[in-house]
Amino acid sequence: MKAGDELPPLEIAVTRTLIVAGAIASRDYQDVHHDHELARAKGSPDIFMNILTTNGLVGRYLTDCFGPTAVLRKVAIRLGAPNHPGDTMVLRGRVEEVDGDTAVVRVTGDNGVGRHVTGTVTLLLAKEAGA
Repeated sequence: MKAGDELPPLEIAVTRTLIVAGAIASRDYQDVHHDHELARAKGSPDIFMNILTTNGLVGRYLTDCFGPTAVLRKVAIRLGAPNHPGDTMVLRGRVEEVDGDTAVVRVTGDNGVGRHVTGTVTLLLAKEAGA
């Protein structure tokens, strides 16, 4: 792995269950993450994913790419276009920097509306056996 390497994209189907389960798992009980009518009353076309679910999906994406021994040291993300039920989010990553066993990866996630998430993640990578 070296700076400039592109990670394989990951497509995630954004379902109502994923949005609600992510909100509950992160103890985010804001009505816009589980109640369609209240979300509409607040101006959203439907419920939408919270940042903690997105944060978890970004972590999953990177540990899928770098293996289960990779440790997320810092995750800094920013949300843009909301993820609604029925969207497909495509996560992509690009290695920005490698220093010893530490890598910095630039991550983006897009859906049908636009860019849902941007950010950088610093990972501690496991050394390969015999290295």
